[in-house]
Amino acid sequence: MNKDNCFQLGYIAKVHGLHGEVTIVLDVDYPEAYEGIEHVFIDQKSRLVPFFLEYFDLQPNNKVLAKFEDYNTMDDAEKLVGSELYLPLTALEELGEDQYYFHELIGFEVVDASLGSIGEIKIIYDLQTQDLLGVDHKGKEVLIPIQDGIIQKVDKTAKKVYCQLPEGLLEIYLEE
Repeated sequence: MNKDNCFQLGYIAKVHGLHGEVTIVLDVDYPEAYEGIEHVFIDQKSRLVPFFLEYFDLQPNNKVLAKFEDYNTMDDAEKLVGSELYLPLTALEELGEDQYYFHELIGFEVVDASLGSIGEIKIIYDLQTQDLLGVDHKGKEVLIPIQDGIIQKVDKTAKKVYCQLPEGLLEIYLEE
């Protein structure tokens, strides 16, 4: 299993209690869709390793109280703190026609309402403060915020993202 075939479910935030339990912060819109999962993949030394769960109990605010098999002490659990959790892309829930996952947008063409075709989406930056489209425009990377008001529509069939760029955004990247 490699990261290209997976999505990040969340990360282990801290140890909880004395018996190997951990608190996990989920980075998903619908945490209830993952209730009852039996295993996750944890990034260890740039490899995804399967870890089996004894339990995975949803808590408020996208948090989970979990316990991994064979992790029975606070010291065992401490070794996992900060680790990223992954699941295969096949575990993603099917979305409606007007919904999309960020990873699906790679390769889509960005079309601005005023300027026309901007370029192809090469990467998605999933940052804590803001999500961004990394678009190749005339050989330069342009970062477009993924926000209502900027992203107008996504046409999955045509593989196009229609947007209304803020005035001057493109020019910032074209200046020498």
